[in-house]
Amino acid sequence: MPGVMELLAENLKKNRRKRGFTQERLAEQAGVSTHYISMIEIKRNFPKSKIIERLADALNIEVHELFLPPSLPANELEKLRQSIILDISEMISESVTSSVAVAVEKTFEKTERKSVKKKK
Repeated sequence: MPGVMELLAENLKKNRRKRGFTQERLAEQAGVSTHYISMIEIKRNFPKSKIIERLADALNIEVHELFLPPSLPANELEKLRQSIILDISEMISESVTSSVAVAVEKTFEKTERKSVKKKK
């Protein structure tokens, strides 16, 4: 897993490009130099928290988004989704089976008690 500096560098670059910003435009918006943005993106500098906040504001994102790990490829997400669906289906099936078994047992006991009362 990438370190904090790598996450910041990649997410800063990704979000900057997503917004259509050049390094110069982001630097201007955040009140830092273009060189400083470049140094962050090539993992040579790590900004102080105030600058991280200004970068996030300039990109119109939350600070934590600058530190998110890369997302899983689409096929991995689909596998995860299918696995979750299967797990939930199994839990529901087990729960329903258990509930039905309890209901059948109670019904059988009631029927048996009525049968015993009628014989008396």
